Amino acid sequence: QVQKVDVNRTVKRNYTHRATPLSQSKLEGAMAATRATTADPLLPAQWNLINRGDLFIKDGVIKSIKDADVQCQGAWEKSTGDSSVIVAVLDEGIFVEHPDLLPNMWVNEGETLRSDTDADGNGYKGDVYGYNFVHQSGKIVWNDVFDSGHGTHVAGVISAVNNNGLGVSSVAGGDGSGNGVKIMVCQIFSGYTGSSSLAVVRAIKYAADNGAVVLQCSWGYVSGAANTYDWGEPGFASQEEWETGAPLEKSALDYFTHNAGSANGPIEGGVAVFAGGNESAPMAGYPGASEDYISVAATAADFTAATYTNYGPGTSVSAPGGDQDYYFDYVDDEHNYGEVGCVLSTLPYHVSESGYGYMEGTSMACPHVSGVAALAISYAAELRRHLTEKELRELLISTTTPIDEFQTGAKTYSRYVADIGPIQPMQINLNLYRGKMGSGQVNADALLAAIEGAGREMRFPNLYIAEGGSTAVVPSRYFVGGEELTYTVTIDNTSVATVASEGSKLLFKGVDEGSTTARIAASNGTTQSFTITVRRGASSNGWL
Repeated sequence: QVQKVDVNRTVKRNYTHRATPLSQSKLEGAMAATRATTADPLLPAQWNLINRGDLFIKDGVIKSIKDADVQCQGAWEKSTGDSSVIVAVLDEGIFVEHPDLLPNMWVNEGETLRSDTDADGNGYKGDVYGYNFVHQSGKIVWNDVFDSGHGTHVAGVISAVNNNGLGVSSVAGGDGSGNGVKIMVCQIFSGYTGSSSLAVVRAIKYAADNGAVVLQCSWGYVSGAANTYDWGEPGFASQEEWETGAPLEKSALDYFTHNAGSANGPIEGGVAVFAGGNESAPMAGYPGASEDYISVAATAADFTAATYTNYGPGTSVSAPGGDQDYYFDYVDDEHNYGEVGCVLSTLPYHVSESGYGYMEGTSMACPHVSGVAALAISYAAELRRHLTEKELRELLISTTTPIDEFQTGAKTYSRYVADIGPIQPMQINLNLYRGKMGSGQVNADALLAAIEGAGREMRFPNLYIAEGGSTAVVPSRYFVGGEELTYTVTIDNTSVATVASEGSKLLFKGVDEGSTTARIAASNGTTQSFTITVRRGASSNGWL
């Protein structure tokens, strides 16, 4: 008997504009200017990361404000990322071999590239960098003739390698020593092929089960308040409508927010971040508008609402998304209007010869917030602080930069400037956006400062081992400055379990069914107590 049917809906990309490539000559010029340093040559053009207020000044008109960015400069003094933190990018495929991305790609060491076998037994064959849920394959595809390069662009905003002397910088790309946050590919779009609820659900569960703690989602449904003339049938208009209409999707997202991460790591549960939508609608689109996730509106380089952004109910925070139509009067030597007012990041070579270019949208604002969340988790790992997903989400929302004062008066833009040039001037009333762009613009520096006193200290975990089985633990993860310390473990009842050192790891072995207390003492004088439980007939991880 069938009790309920859930529709396998088509899922919409939260972007419509194509990328504007950065020319090879401009890349070479930027590289020549920084040849004697390890700095990323395109960072001066990344107003979204560090805005000096000097990029958009013309004929006495200023369209940029110093610090109208995500406050990376201060945040990077605390943390630049941590390679143990994984961000799952649900999007088009990512050009994993891009030289500015490859060192920060997540790699499943248990699999072989292009293999037809599931070597690690996780149910997915050949998933080295992630999985292609469109074609049910471990082969990630980014070079379909109709691919926009969007997944690669998003990945670059989050974790392009910093300080490597190549291309762009990113929010959480490390300091050049290989310590950036890792990008896991969860491909749900390919070329003109749309995605579905089922593909999305599988991707979300895969992300949680394989170690991701941040879910980057520049997709969703048209806002329930969108103009039907331009956008057709509107999407869900309330939490109740979405939960009723997409229960499987809701269950998968709940699975991620509740089961990603670890009770013994820097975060328990996973943070889901969504683009708010580009319909200029006074309500964010679902799923992002749900009270359990973060939905991101987009701003320009002067804190003003981007001309396309959704806003109002369901909007959590804002972040730089670019606004090409607003910067219409900025024309470069290739006669592209306003591109410098967009977000500069990585692209596949079939989209841009240089491997870099510009895109805009709430789908570009979204990865800034995903990157900031990952940076905060990285800092928590460094400080050995443990937070829940809800604690981190609330801190991220409460530490934003207020931007209401900039939502005033009329904002002039030129609609469709990329296609027809600046011949259709229009205006939006910024007063309508005041108090409706979420709590403000995400602020990485303020968030990391708040992490310092948040949550609780990480503790060495209680262990569950199968009789005759073993488990390895890296003790340095549970002590501040742990990499520089040595450790001594005392087990009260060695007839239950034993321990031995194996390099940087401690290997605990289950001897006989039972439970025993134990202590680990670090060379800095810190001692922590924990319990070891050995179970007969348990699986390899000690659970029945």
